[in-house]
Amino acid sequence: MPKVNAGSMADIAFLLLIFFLVTTSIETDSGIDRIMPPLTDSSDAKIKERNILRIEVNDRDELFVEEKLVQIEDLKEIAVGFLDNGGATLGTEDFCDYCRGHRDLTSSDNPSKAVISLTCQRETGYGAYITIQNELVAAYNELRNRESQRLFKEDYSKMVEHYESPGTPLLAKERLKERIQRIQKLFPQKIAEVKIE
Repeated sequence: MPKVNAGSMADIAFLLLIFFLVTTSIETDSGIDRIMPPLTDSSDAKIKERNILRIEVNDRDELFVEEKLVQIEDLKEIAVGFLDNGGATLGTEDFCDYCRGHRDLTSSDNPSKAVISLTCQRETGYGAYITIQNELVAAYNELRNRESQRLFKEDYSKMVEHYESPGTPLLAKERLKERIQRIQKLFPQKIAEVKIE
């Protein structure tokens, strides 16, 4: 019986392996983009009770804001009202001259002082958690877009998109970075998350 020449089989297998490694795309999971707040002294960490919006989600994915049952669709409006309240007294250091809220003295003093506390139980559904996160981020983006329009006649979200675009010139990126940071300073995103075991 004549022998089959299998000398090139290893070369072919090696070439196929390289081909599949080069052409295959590997998907990576990306989480929720969150930046941890910087460490502060315990004396500076005291927050007035009225500057905290307490949001809780139970194991049945029911949403409670300040211990009142609310629908997820209403969360964005509640968060905007809390962040944009501007309840500090005129003439004080915390007074917000750009806030358009009701200036309720029982709600947040200033957007820079306002903290949203989100408490989830271990059995809370992932879908509900993501939806709530999206509503909170949408509230911040709405307020940032409003201030960006007032100051720069341009949407905040479009500025961020333009800044992150690889085709944006370096000089334009510097200008956009300054504007984005200015808007973020007016409405800093402060979401504190607590998980209950």
